[in-house]
Amino acid sequence: MSHLEKFLEQLLYQRNLSPHTVEAYRIDIAEFFKFLDQEGLEYASFKYMDARNYLNMLYKKGLSKSTVSRKISSLRSFYNYLMDKGELSGNPFTNLPNPKKEKHLPGFMYENEIEKLFDSLDKDAKMYERDLAILELLYATGMRASELLGLKISDIDFNHGLLKVRGKGNKERVLPFGEHAGEALKNYVDKHKAVIEANGRLWVNYRDGPLTDRGLRYAIDMMVKKSASDFHLHPHKIRHSFATHMLNNGADLRAVQELLGHESLSTTQQYTHVSKEQLRRTYLKHHPANQKR
Repeated sequence: MSHLEKFLEQLLYQRNLSPHTVEAYRIDIAEFFKFLDQEGLEYASFKYMDARNYLNMLYKKGLSKSTVSRKISSLRSFYNYLMDKGELSGNPFTNLPNPKKEKHLPGFMYENEIEKLFDSLDKDAKMYERDLAILELLYATGMRASELLGLKISDIDFNHGLLKVRGKGNKERVLPFGEHAGEALKNYVDKHKAVIEANGRLWVNYRDGPLTDRGLRYAIDMMVKKSASDFHLHPHKIRHSFATHMLNNGADLRAVQELLGHESLSTTQQYTHVSKEQLRRTYLKHHPANQKR
């Protein structure tokens, strides 16, 4: 087994990174090895100045700063692994400056847009109860799509309005959900209980099999299409909306951090942006020019 394969195995089984993240590491490092071959270089003799040249090459390819930063981070971790194994004495990427990431405000939906989505669901459709329960639960908890799809009935405490999810790194956390989400969940489970038990998963598809990530995204796309809305919606946008609406309505930042399962408070702080409507209301209420004369 090569050093790269052993490194990726460590990421997957010891650090509990997701298969998707591990695959990103593999691609980044494989691209680096291809660069070494093209330049006639060896990873063991790769120096700091070589690393700077590699960084410049990534920029010349027109990659975003966040992508470049991820690739450098992958290589830094790989070289640290080689050092820990006694294969190398130094890491050429240690002192290489990380590119400053572009700051993008997360997209979110206004509360009236969420309501429009709920109202547009077809109550006569076969999967109406499922779609309503999914929408209610995503908005009520702010959980990730992967956390939603991993749910089992045993994870849900209907009596206390709580459920257990497994987030990044297989870390568990308990999330509360409200009356609307609870009622929608019960109705869905009652209608599809036999199929749910047969699959061993909470969510089922139109053919009574387990709902996949692709199936979830298709279901949400159909919800938007039927609502005649002109925005693109994905599960993470509902998560953004949950966080934004919580903070806009006075929720404590650290409480929202815990609900979202963020390691760093700074990750949660990106949601403290204020909606245009809030800015407009604040302006009309407080600016002297808008007061009666």
